[in-house]
Amino acid sequence: MSKKFISEVIKSRGTIGALSPSSSFLANKMLQPIDFSQSRCIVEYGPGTGVFTEKILQKLNSDSLLLAFEINNEFADDLKKINDKRLIIINDSAEKIQQHLDLHNQKTADYIISSLPLAVLENDVVSTILYNSSKLLSEKGKFIQFQYSLSAKEQLETFFPNVEIGFTLLNFPPAFIYVCSK
Repeated sequence: MSKKFISEVIKSRGTIGALSPSSSFLANKMLQPIDFSQSRCIVEYGPGTGVFTEKILQKLNSDSLLLAFEINNEFADDLKKINDKRLIIINDSAEKIQQHLDLHNQKTADYIISSLPLAVLENDVVSTILYNSSKLLSEKGKFIQFQYSLSAKEQLETFFPNVEIGFTLLNFPPAFIYVCSK
């Protein structure tokens, strides 16, 4: 675990909910539901150190986009060093997904991958993000969220009629993976 990650967790005042960067096992589980052959626009909330970002880019079509929302300035600056024309780093809140999809000529997102710490964010912020995400997700799209508890299930079911839950022990701490669809 890097000193930078620990430093940013301490400075974050609750916007970083992880105790350590996500494992590659968690990343693989999070990306499992994605049909990369059909996706044109993937959105990532809270990429942090870029564990999921790097894996998404490895599988992403050459003509597809990855819009990554990261509010932490240090993490956003580091992510901007990834040299890939398909990656757009957005140093802004996930609440503003509509504005940024419009800016990049995208009507919907095929998949939304979220590492946001729903349990520690303000309820109105979480509700806005989930509402906007459900509204802007393509009809066959999926919203994929991980959390360290099952406390987000009821809230996710408010915005997504179908919520399936997976789990991986191979992460610190172990994580639940929510796969949500319309």
